[in-house]
Amino acid sequence: VQLQASGGGLVQPGGSLRLSCAASGTIFRTNVMGWYRQAPGKQRELVAAITSGGATNYADSVKGRFTISRDNAKNQVYLEMNSLNPEDTAVYYCNAVPPFKNRDRSNYWGQGTQVTVSS
Repeated sequence: VQLQASGGGLVQPGGSLRLSCAASGTIFRTNVMGWYRQAPGKQRELVAAITSGGATNYADSVKGRFTISRDNAKNQVYLEMNSLNPEDTAVYYCNAVPPFKNRDRSNYWGQGTQVTVSS
């Protein structure tokens, strides 16, 4: 079982980043994959989701700025982020929707990637 997000970094307000996530087939075969984020002192939230057929859904806070996509042949999920603002600063994770479960029924979270928006 693997979830590994990458592509984060430091970007100025108004800038763009593209995140990538490599998922093991066990998780990727789930119908819906998503990107979550957790800002300091806040709960983790789902910001974008995509079905295996390509239907998408977004949180209001990122709608029109973020685009989620997936490559089913490569077990990869992507998040294109534009017009970034400081409120987008967070650690970003990919996972199934709802999150993949460990054997003890807790949520499995792989490696996230830090996105920092600052001038």
